[in-house]
Amino acid sequence: MTTQPFTGFTDLASRALGGSVCAANDELFAQRENLIRPEAPFFDPNEFGHKGKVYDGWETRRRRDDGHDWAIVRLGAAGIVHGVVVDTAYFLGNYPPFVSVEAASVEGYPSVDDIEKAEWFTIVDKSAAVGGTANAYPVDDRRRWTHVRLNIFPDGGVARFRVHGDVVPDPRFLTGTVDLLAAENGATLTACSDAFYSSPANIIMPGRARNMGEGWENSRRRNGGNDFAVFALAAAGVPRHLEVDTSYYVGNAPGWVRVTTADARTSDIENATAWQELLPRTAVQPDTRHRFALETDDAATHLRLDVFPDGGLSRLRLFGDLDSESLADARARWWDALPAEHRSQVPHVGA
Repeated sequence: MTTQPFTGFTDLASRALGGSVCAANDELFAQRENLIRPEAPFFDPNEFGHKGKVYDGWETRRRRDDGHDWAIVRLGAAGIVHGVVVDTAYFLGNYPPFVSVEAASVEGYPSVDDIEKAEWFTIVDKSAAVGGTANAYPVDDRRRWTHVRLNIFPDGGVARFRVHGDVVPDPRFLTGTVDLLAAENGATLTACSDAFYSSPANIIMPGRARNMGEGWENSRRRNGGNDFAVFALAAAGVPRHLEVDTSYYVGNAPGWVRVTTADARTSDIENATAWQELLPRTAVQPDTRHRFALETDDAATHLRLDVFPDGGLSRLRLFGDLDSESLADARARWWDALPAEHRSQVPHVGA
């Protein structure tokens, strides 16, 4: 199967975003939590354990009845799913020949028993899968989901399960000062000059990075110029303070950084004149969390980070307040995307 364009969307299920494999009916050979690890699967042909060959994935025992196996994932960020990838890397004689995916949307933090009783909708019909392959399945349903269930028929192993889509944040948590650049709130990377070692999409993930591999690292620039990354903010808002974190970048931090913003609602962001300087070119230190207070009344929908001449960051944060138009849009988008059963569980958050 060919890779679908939807793989450019955020992986809503990723452990890096806070996802969790909250239940599985069987995981005798390999644990369910491996499904959503952000890194690529690994295989050591010589590694065996008490139960057999060790796989970096989820693997169930050989089924001797007519049922099938399943695993439930609580998404790290609820959203609209554009497609899923069921990656059977290294599973060649033990992959599931068929898979399907269901989704549910629930309020709050249900127990495993409660989520199993929720109303589930099929978003990927029972479909053929191939071993040793990143099997990609597009999804047309445009409702917002909080949980997904991967079904494998009848049994077998899956290395990784990716759920690509748009984050649709709950507007009840977008009041006051919030991180406009957080992936969990819906911000996304739209362009970058270089992602040789790791993508700048990492620097808007939740929490502090634990090592250099969880940030953005570009290659060493040898031809002049500088590296950059452009992000669409989670929602339009007025910036209040900025955080530039170079933690773990000791010999490869940028010498300087510059941050500019633009409002796509009022100007063409493809035009250089649309961009306003938020933080002028400023020297930064290695392995340091820098914080900058901002003085601006201009709302923004996009942010551009320039690093000079190159170098990596662990995290980038932009805290600010949604303007009234943006908050109304967020409320309408959330409400319109909720399945009917979920709507009945919450009060209508009006514009």
